[in-house]
Amino acid sequence: MKAFVPALAALLIATPALAGQAVSLRSDTTDADGRITLGELFDGAGAASEVVVATRVGPSAVLDAGAVQIAARRAGLDWANSNGVRRIIVRQGSDSGLAGASRGNVEVLAYARSLATGEMVQPEDLVWIKVAASPSDAPRDADDLIGMTVKRPLRQGAAASLRDVSTPQVIKAGDIVAVTYEDDGVALTLQGKAMAAGAVGESLMVQNTASKKIIETVVTGPGSTAVGPQAMRLKANRNNTLRYAAR
Repeated sequence: MKAFVPALAALLIATPALAGQAVSLRSDTTDADGRITLGELFDGAGAASEVVVATRVGPSAVLDAGAVQIAARRAGLDWANSNGVRRIIVRQGSDSGLAGASRGNVEVLAYARSLATGEMVQPEDLVWIKVAASPSDAPRDADDLIGMTVKRPLRQGAAASLRDVSTPQVIKAGDIVAVTYEDDGVALTLQGKAMAAGAVGESLMVQNTASKKIIETVVTGPGSTAVGPQAMRLKANRNNTLRYAAR
């Protein structure tokens, strides 16, 4: 979905740097004809509004924010990107439902469509809007949500929250998984049956297929779990992430 046109490369290389005119990222980053211009990305673009920086193929395009920032600077615009945005999502046309929610001063990610429980968040499902106040755990970048699984029904236009999503489950209940123990050069592996579903970093009870004993493991990937020091590190990392998300 990234589709930078040659005009962007030419702009970066050939156009001399000009005194920056301060601009801000628009809350409704949409385009109607597939040609994405600086005026469609930024408020206050002025004479640079018609400069094309990318094309959109399909319902949305995902632009690298750093490249857009450089392109804007070459065209005489100064976008501070104080929120540290890494990707800009540009959608086709406009959405009146989102427009009504986008009056305010704080830029946040919102859902471009309603999502059902269990769906995976895609780049085209997100858009930047402006609101009066952001959720306490609002993601700073689309990368924090893309590829994650929706935990509950989400309404189109609602501001995104890290509590809305979870890591995709890579093991299903009843799967036969490998249980690995590694420490100080020693590696042991056995087979077990997953007693529940699990995502990477989550604790998972597994029944040893040989002894029928149930042991607590930590999911390391599709079809694999771990016990011992490796499991403790994974669990600690996940707990730290959850504590950060809850702040």
